[in-house]
Amino acid sequence: MKNIYIIPIFVPHLGCPYKCVFCNQDEITGLKSKVNEEYIERTIEDYLKTIPQNAHIEVSFYGGSFTGIPLEIQKKFLSITQKYLILGSIDAIRLSTRPDYIDEVILDNLRRYGVSIVELGVQSMDNEVLLKSHRGHSVDDVYRASKLIKEHGFTLGLQIMIGLPGDNRQKLLETADKIISLKPAFVRIYPTLVLKGTYLEKMYNNGLYTPINLEDAVEMSKELYIKFKKNGIDVIRIGLQATDDININKDVVAGPFHPAFGQLVKSSIYKDVVEHILKNNDIKNCTVFIYINPRSVSTLVGHKKRNKVYLESKYEIKINIIQVDDVKEDSVLVEYDGNIFKESIENYIKNPLYNLKKIFIKRRI
Repeated sequence: MKNIYIIPIFVPHLGCPYKCVFCNQDEITGLKSKVNEEYIERTIEDYLKTIPQNAHIEVSFYGGSFTGIPLEIQKKFLSITQKYLILGSIDAIRLSTRPDYIDEVILDNLRRYGVSIVELGVQSMDNEVLLKSHRGHSVDDVYRASKLIKEHGFTLGLQIMIGLPGDNRQKLLETADKIISLKPAFVRIYPTLVLKGTYLEKMYNNGLYTPINLEDAVEMSKELYIKFKKNGIDVIRIGLQATDDININKDVVAGPFHPAFGQLVKSSIYKDVVEHILKNNDIKNCTVFIYINPRSVSTLVGHKKRNKVYLESKYEIKINIIQVDDVKEDSVLVEYDGNIFKESIENYIKNPLYNLKKIFIKRRI
């Protein structure tokens, strides 16, 4: 399987008349300069110099409102990427946009220029949450746009956020169920951060908004991750990517930020997998050997060895971790008293006996 490389083209606020409470696209993208054809071509050329041969390469327009850009400008931007697609220098073109900026004319144009993947910034499937977040679109817009995108043969991706104003755990799970009903190919999960220069910052400073803490954000993201994976939907990102500006003591004023947020979520799942093996096989008061792929060691051990400390303390065991290249990255092998118990994250998630109520502490946002 080829490694996938993304060439990002950021189009902050182009075409978007709305100012969502959480949004400061200039800071999120780290880009404040004007985007034009020269910038797009230069970016692609620079990235192509660094990407190994035989890789799967996609050019992706980020910013969340690409199809709101005037059609003639869309055509100019896409004509650049289409040239590289025809030459075989890239393998796909993808973009993100708003649910209310999708119609048949727009989709026909995207298809004409070789776009194959369309992501929608859904954020929530609750109209009250959308209204309080100043999104400017409704849940019905999401249903309509998703249907059109799939009917026109595009791969559909959906983006959601946790911890938005007016949201809570029940609404979040209902959002997840509605997303699942739309059957996207993949989703992204982002915790809401309070960024400088946003209306959410004013709400936070005035006591009108309280962000969720990091621990709750990890648990909620884990619950969503498992729901999506159980329903065959890939989760391609969890958490906003850290940049020079998007970081603690920079433009992140408050909220559940961590530079490796996605790893925290997967680390929590690894903990659950190992605990599942220990509990169901009555393993305690002994030495345990855990065999794992070297690339998964830090995720298994946990941030500041949190998982290892928790498991050793709760089950009164000594854990010895052995790195084995032949073990798949999502699997763990636990050896105890000559017996080896093997479990993969995928199988564990899909196990019908897996009960979310026993794993997750129910908290309200």
